[in-house]
Amino acid sequence: MIYGLLALVVVALAVGLVAGVALMAGAHVLGLGGGHAAVAGDAGATLYLPKPEKTKPSDGPSITLGSEPSPDSSSTSSPSIHKPKKTISLQAGEQTVSPMGRIDLTGTYPGGEGAVLNVQKFSNGSWQDFYGISASVTNGSFSTYIQTGTPGLNKFRMIDSDSQRTSNQVKVTIR
Repeated sequence: MIYGLLALVVVALAVGLVAGVALMAGAHVLGLGGGHAAVAGDAGATLYLPKPEKTKPSDGPSITLGSEPSPDSSSTSSPSIHKPKKTISLQAGEQTVSPMGRIDLTGTYPGGEGAVLNVQKFSNGSWQDFYGISASVTNGSFSTYIQTGTPGLNKFRMIDSDSQRTSNQVKVTIR
């Protein structure tokens, strides 16, 4: 009887060990491991973006297909080209959040394609980079989010890391 009970305990331990190893392997494959979650402003996070470079104009002629000059168009007048005004427009998705609540920052930057914009917070009388949080401009727009626990009225803006051009400021109250 004692040998039977001992054999039962040994078999239960072996089955439990095999099941535990299988569960650990499954969790690892599914990405449910015990690693740390990435948080905005995580010091270990890195992102490499090459410096934007202007493209070189083509040497060949420009061809427009399917259009004919109109009889009233003057050959001496040159077309006027309007470059978009490079202003950074910023909006905050929330005006009031609880401490460490998510604050969505979105905006537009016409003509700023590929630019890296850093988040800044107004603190102690000057603008300071906010934990290295940034956003890249794609198709003239950008978005990121921040979290802060500083109670009261907080002011944020975006700054182009290359041209030092700044956006309007947005105000968010932390309650």
